[in-house]
Amino acid sequence: MTADTSVRFREFKMPDVGEGLTEAEILSWYVKPGDTVTDGQVVCEVETAKAAVELPIPYDGVVHELRFGEGTTVDVGTSIITIDVAPGSGPAEEPAAAEPPAASVPTPTAPAEEAEEKPKGRQPVLVGYGVAESSTKRRPRKQAAPSPEQSAAAAIQAEMNGHGAAPAAPQDRTRPLAKPPVRKLAKDLGIDLATVTPTGPDGIITREDVHAAAAPAPAPAAEAVPAPAPAPEAALVTAGARETRVPIKGVRKATAAAMVGSAFTAPHVTEFVTVDVTRTMKLVEELKADKDMAGLRVNPLLLIAKALLVAIRRNPEVNAAWDEAAQEIVLKHYVNLGIAAATPRGLIVPNIKDAQDKTLPELASALGDLVATAREGKTTPAAMQGGTVTITNVGVFGVDTGTPILNPGESAILAVGAIKLQPWVHKGKIKPRQVTTLALSFDHRLVDGELGSKVLADIAAVLEQPKRLITWA
Repeated sequence: MTADTSVRFREFKMPDVGEGLTEAEILSWYVKPGDTVTDGQVVCEVETAKAAVELPIPYDGVVHELRFGEGTTVDVGTSIITIDVAPGSGPAEEPAAAEPPAASVPTPTAPAEEAEEKPKGRQPVLVGYGVAESSTKRRPRKQAAPSPEQSAAAAIQAEMNGHGAAPAAPQDRTRPLAKPPVRKLAKDLGIDLATVTPTGPDGIITREDVHAAAAPAPAPAAEAVPAPAPAPEAALVTAGARETRVPIKGVRKATAAAMVGSAFTAPHVTEFVTVDVTRTMKLVEELKADKDMAGLRVNPLLLIAKALLVAIRRNPEVNAAWDEAAQEIVLKHYVNLGIAAATPRGLIVPNIKDAQDKTLPELASALGDLVATAREGKTTPAAMQGGTVTITNVGVFGVDTGTPILNPGESAILAVGAIKLQPWVHKGKIKPRQVTTLALSFDHRLVDGELGSKVLADIAAVLEQPKRLITWA
């Protein structure tokens, strides 16, 4: 009796991992056909217009098919992986016979040779999910014998291409083992992982292996995942090229659209103030030695964030949003403090929810977690939604100041410049002092010059005399 394929095979579709997102790019697959998966196991990492997100599978079973390769952008709602939830119940037939996929779903990127037979034994599964037993062998697909005319045509074509008349034996197309950051590095450098000699444990390719492969004279870059047809020559990067074209997608595409929309929708005004932060820097050193702050990330940004929260408490009208559809100004009684973070995928702005209620140790802990998560590329879309004001620390790059563009939907953004030792008039004498320049951009529909100036002046006053963190609290 033939198994009921409508029940046996389950399709997992690309979910909307953000609010209203329409597509996502598959960055890495953590499984391959034949691997056993369990409900809740992460099977891939995708990048949306907001962040990189790991997707768990909601089924127990065996991976039957990966419908798209790494680097492919897939529409939300499209099937990306097929799971055999009843392995061993009979011959594995194509699930399309019972549940045809959408017309937009292309043929699998994995070649037939790879899918037909999987090696027995224990195969390493990367990204921390242990080792999966895999002894599944798919029934070979039946292929009709070529006609004499087809054989002759193939031989002539092979001769014209300089490969000889005899067809080459099928190559072993087993997917090289490498962690997602290493795969991304290889992709950025144009290195085909199949050509890299692994030196890591269990045959895993390391970052050093990729750099070693990139050291010789570069050859045309091959795609990381085999495609049904060869890549067009226009997509290849050759040695001595005068230009390199990078597709605009994911976080960078979303950021560009948001910045253009913000710059040409909200009338920006930027004000500047240069302030002596010597006392703040001394307080930072004292807090680092305080036992109540042990294990926490203590730096000038922590006290600058606290100073901004104090200024908002004294001038709550600055924490607002413009509702064009309702023709209303929305005054917010909470502060979701955004921190602009530069990542390899582009600029992101995760925020600390209800930052106004946090103590200094709690704020330090939240800042540390936010930065660490952003650097690992694990910031979720939810962490970047609902921000009210933002801090961007351009000083870490040695920049004195700038004119920051508002994060869409927010009323103000504070840019912090580099803190430098400069000559400064202190108590009537010129002395070397720690000095920085602050820049506050705000939406002039919501914040007029008086309010914006008060906010910036309050921030500067707290940083000049950090005891105001207590007296103004």
